[in-house]
Amino acid sequence: MTESGTGSWWQPYRRVGDATVFHVDLKPHADHEGDSLAWLDATERRRLQRFQIPGPGRRFSLCRAALRAVLTGRLACRNERIAFEVHDDRGKPFAMVDGVPAPISFNVSHSGDHGLIAVAPRGRLGVDVEQRQPRRHMDLLIDTVFTEPERAVLTTAEGRDRTDLFLDFWTMKEALIKALGTGLSTDPASFEIPPEMQRGMNRSTFRFPDLPAVTWHLDNIGNQAYAAAVAREMIPESAPFGEP
Repeated sequence: MTESGTGSWWQPYRRVGDATVFHVDLKPHADHEGDSLAWLDATERRRLQRFQIPGPGRRFSLCRAALRAVLTGRLACRNERIAFEVHDDRGKPFAMVDGVPAPISFNVSHSGDHGLIAVAPRGRLGVDVEQRQPRRHMDLLIDTVFTEPERAVLTTAEGRDRTDLFLDFWTMKEALIKALGTGLSTDPASFEIPPEMQRGMNRSTFRFPDLPAVTWHLDNIGNQAYAAAVAREMIPESAPFGEP
């Protein structure tokens, strides 16, 4: 195992403020899949065995192994000291080192052949990725998850451009929801992507309508292969880890 920020199937992709985003190659690869097993603990190996089809299991193993590798480098500890717990109220995982919550934030997303891992020293963090390919029932989704101004922008685009724009908007909303940590309880249509990002800007700030006291950095970091976005909580420099 190589305990660093770069491995045979993961590497740094983008620096966004104090967060770093890593890309994980999730294409079938016997050597990578075999090497990833060495990073998993007993609980994760049992979870891997429960996958009924190879694709989801491969993506879980490669992403979790890459996450462990990144965290060992950031936390300067051996892999076996790291465990993962889940917030009971939010269902969002966090890292433990020797039974103590680790001073680091992370979030993981994957789609098709691509995985993204975002890590930051503190603050709530969300990342989302969607492989660029046609989406079934896209018109129905546009009507249900976007606001009227967002729908107006999407209806002016056609063909591949419309699909790409839909995925850009979708990942930005998902990254914000994942950073907030509320999951399905937050309706994507209840908030709007910053207008300047609807017009093509790649970076802005954002506030949820029902949480105006908290400001988020939002970055569109997609490329030709996939749409992707990162949302980061803006917190005072003097705040201790884990507190806004």
